[in-house]
Amino acid sequence: MKNLSLKLKEEIYEDTEQVVKKLKIPRNAYINKAIDHYNKVHKRNLLKKKLGKESLLVADDSMEILREFEHLED
Repeated sequence: MKNLSLKLKEEIYEDTEQVVKKLKIPRNAYINKAIDHYNKVHKRNLLKKKLGKESLLVADDSMEILREFEHLED
């Protein structure tokens, strides 16, 4: 575990406190889960961008191969 000093906007802090009290979980656990979720969302978005760029790079080759396969069926 790493220690971290964190400054939150007052509104975010108050919202967080209300949620953790209702869920009856420690604030630290809640923040860890929130950051983990946030990281997963952003990793997924970065992968989506990367795959999109790579797909564009091979799109012409893929279409050419598809046309060749279509000619083989004839």
